[in-house]
Amino acid sequence: MSSELTSRIVIVGAGAAGLWAAGRAARALAARGETGGVLLIEKTPRTGSKVLASGGTRCNLTTTLGPAEAAKLFGHAGERFLKHAFRALPPQAVRARFAELGVPTEEAPLEKVFPVSGRAVDVRDALEREAREAGARIEFEAGVEFVRRVEGGFEVELAGRRMARCERLVLCAGGKSYPKTGTTGDGYRWIADLGLPLVDPVPALVPLKSPEAWARELTGIALQNAEARLVDAERRVLGKRRRPLVFTHHGVSGPAAMDLSVHVARGRATAQKNKQTPPCYTLELDLAPGIERERLRLLLIEAAGKPGNPVLGRALGELLVAHGAEVLPRRLFARIAAQACIDVDVRANGLDKEQRHNLVESVKSFAVLIDGTLGWDEAEVTSGGLSLDALDPATMQVKAIEGLFVCGELLDLTGPIGGLSFQSAFATAELAARAVVG
Repeated sequence: MSSELTSRIVIVGAGAAGLWAAGRAARALAARGETGGVLLIEKTPRTGSKVLASGGTRCNLTTTLGPAEAAKLFGHAGERFLKHAFRALPPQAVRARFAELGVPTEEAPLEKVFPVSGRAVDVRDALEREAREAGARIEFEAGVEFVRRVEGGFEVELAGRRMARCERLVLCAGGKSYPKTGTTGDGYRWIADLGLPLVDPVPALVPLKSPEAWARELTGIALQNAEARLVDAERRVLGKRRRPLVFTHHGVSGPAAMDLSVHVARGRATAQKNKQTPPCYTLELDLAPGIERERLRLLLIEAAGKPGNPVLGRALGELLVAHGAEVLPRRLFARIAAQACIDVDVRANGLDKEQRHNLVESVKSFAVLIDGTLGWDEAEVTSGGLSLDALDPATMQVKAIEGLFVCGELLDLTGPIGGLSFQSAFATAELAARAVVG
């Protein structure tokens, strides 16, 4: 053994959660006159690699939503679990804390919050500076091989035959998304080796793939106000989101599609595990979410009576815009017409009752077949991880192992795009930091 590191508290993973926990725990110890009690271990040569890459290098670091609203977006189990964390560190407190650290924030559309500078590096630098100034030590290029329970605490075996020993251990090594930043899912093995329950990780907040050739022909068309519903083969609605989306040469991307991707990834992973045929899904787009079906039918009848008998595509576009929906590009209208089984060049008064019904359904439930996601390389976060039932939600301590804490993306928590993942990371790290100092 070439060297040994010892510390009262060891934190594994210098990402958003790890940096926050290190700074807060070290600051709490310093206030009691204790120094050098926090060691932060990072496998890569720098801290916060994923923070630097987030939000197009702008870092959407939290949300404008209140704590209760934000927690609801994590689903029923996630909402119940995060109640304590979001009460202890609500989104407003995250913003206030970054302002104290010299990183003022500003609001953006879709409940997003960014640093005023527009630089993710400012967020990372502030977190690292705070951790160091509080007294935390940071050990780089220290990949963890094993985590063991020993008398009086834990041993963390590092690459290069080094060992770190501690009384209390905080695991926040991230998930498997963005593996090029160093988050390759190492923590899941440690969790399993410790005998803790693990929900199989799958990629989340990731673009969707479609086998439809026509979908690729719509590449570049963006919709700002459509409602997306993900439907399975039994016609069950697995989720819906009203957010921007864009057609790509792979299928569909943008927040509306990516927020629903976890259902696709989870369903296909389960089928693969059980050696079943992978399921397919349908992404149904309501292209006029502010207009009820019956109202749209009446508007089409009204358009048919307009002077000049306009082409249907133009007439439909005008009435949608007049009632708060967005313009439908011609390429998209051609696919709407195809799904409705009507001629793309038909006149507004050329529809019979059945065709009008089909057109209304096509506008309100424009269907895109989905057969997968773009996987880990394109995923923003991981769904799955340590089962929430294994933790005390008020402290982030593992119920079965005293002195072991887990926070951040290693937990089975999945929220939508919009700063929710960072909010969860900071809030769970805040609770862990408070509890780990004892």
